[in-house]
Amino acid sequence: MLSCVNVFHLILRLGRSIIPPIQLAAAGTAMKLKYFSSLNRLLFGCFLLLVATPAQAASPPNILLVMADDLGFSDLGCYGGEIETPHLDRLAAHGLRFTQFYNTGRCWPTRGSLLTGYYPQQIRRDKVAGVPSGNRGKRPAWAPLLPELLKDAGYRSYHSGKWHLDSMPIATGFDRSFYLADQGRFFSPKRHFVDDVQMPPIDRGTGFYGTTAIADHAIECLRKHLDESPDRPFFQYIAFTAPHFPLHALPEDVAKYSDRYDVGWDKVRADRYAKQKTLGIVTAALSDVERELGPPYDFPDAIEQLGPGEINRPLSWQSLTPQQQAFQATKMSLHAAMIDRLDQELGRVIKQLNESGQLENTLIFFLSDNGASAEIMVRDDGHDPSAAPGSADSYLCLGPGWSTVSNTPLRRHKTWVHEGGIATPLIVHWPAGVSDKGKLRRTPGHVIDITATVLQAAGIEQPATDDQPNKPDRPGKSLLPAFDSDIVIDRDWLWWSHEGNRALRKQDWKVVQSNDHDYWELYNLKEDRTERTNLAREYPEKLRQLVELWHSTDKEFQKHAKSDL
Repeated sequence: MLSCVNVFHLILRLGRSIIPPIQLAAAGTAMKLKYFSSLNRLLFGCFLLLVATPAQAASPPNILLVMADDLGFSDLGCYGGEIETPHLDRLAAHGLRFTQFYNTGRCWPTRGSLLTGYYPQQIRRDKVAGVPSGNRGKRPAWAPLLPELLKDAGYRSYHSGKWHLDSMPIATGFDRSFYLADQGRFFSPKRHFVDDVQMPPIDRGTGFYGTTAIADHAIECLRKHLDESPDRPFFQYIAFTAPHFPLHALPEDVAKYSDRYDVGWDKVRADRYAKQKTLGIVTAALSDVERELGPPYDFPDAIEQLGPGEINRPLSWQSLTPQQQAFQATKMSLHAAMIDRLDQELGRVIKQLNESGQLENTLIFFLSDNGASAEIMVRDDGHDPSAAPGSADSYLCLGPGWSTVSNTPLRRHKTWVHEGGIATPLIVHWPAGVSDKGKLRRTPGHVIDITATVLQAAGIEQPATDDQPNKPDRPGKSLLPAFDSDIVIDRDWLWWSHEGNRALRKQDWKVVQSNDHDYWELYNLKEDRTERTNLAREYPEKLRQLVELWHSTDKEFQKHAKSDL
């Protein structure tokens, strides 16, 4: 069944298909102009008859786009985790949960794709051979960010949190911004900007905490919007830095989880998997733990600094020393505390929307930029082994043992393009536009789809490319049809490339190659979502076709990246 807003857009499209020839034939005749006016009234009347919903449902929705950083597939309660996330769980209970939603496997490529609707290689936001690209790559002029696309529809746009894109927020279309550029210091950032203007460093001991500050700014934007632009829709982009390392957490949040993880990562992973099966999140077998797979980058000096409690492999919990078990359990309590706090702060944002009467027609997306991270390193202010874990003087990372748990039941971690690195939660909440509340969506989606979905929800047609001959069509697809029923979005394929890790998914088949070997693997994700059984030998022709498709797509994307150089 179509949602009210989809019916509204359907009627508008019907009107556009009928009105132009009527306008042409009726020029200069009052009688036909009167008929034209009657047609508009008829179309609007059809909408009122078809849909008995709140008035704001017929207007473009507000958009709240919330991104976590390094959050794993199973970290939320509504995706199988034991971490307390009541506000996100409530959004899921009254909205939708996508179980096969993808990102690019890394932070900055995902953010470029999220706000443009293109793969990062197309827009030079991930490495492209022979082209200035990657973390410092500059987008082509034909790839504006979402706020610029929303301006013509009257939207005001606000940014709060991490950026990790080229240029600056205000310079790329946002009306207000709090840019927390220092992700290594949750308590005392040295680099942060308000409306693209750098602010003085924050001193320690002032009560500043990054996750709270990001929510504070978002709430301030929403309140000012209500005062200054109450008749205009808003786009609020909240990019939390949590739970990305360093594991910096508030003591009161850490206390809630102080003994929770003493049972070890093997037990917690098994419990999460059992809950996922009960929730219907997964049906596939639990992936095997790759005991010898460590962090994607080797920092032996960091392991030495962190002391004998640190290990860089997801070994059996029972094989660890008591010192290692205690150290590792503490790290997971910090990760949980950071996610708990993220949920608390997002709850304040939702409360603001609810109390101001805006929640009904606000389309909310919650997602993560990549899977949980197996990285172990020490940066910024360094690590003091004598400091309280989670404090500003400590610098801890989750590591592969707990990252394996966070990505339950999937394989591998951030930077890899096996499912654990690229598949994370997507919660969609929109009271005025989602009627199938509390349900799961198994249709594959990708961060390239968010821009297309927002534009369709806002009633904005994709901009024409006639005046930009080098501009490729956006590969992202609108997910709006999946809001009404659990259907498969029609698309050719999904594609990945990062740090020498490669993958392509076409329907239920996926090929994947890791940077540590030169052969391709083949999986049937319908039967084997957790990538346990490599079918490359059984289906050599299928493997060949998909690998060739990966390479031809790679060449096409290289052309896009070079198009305006």
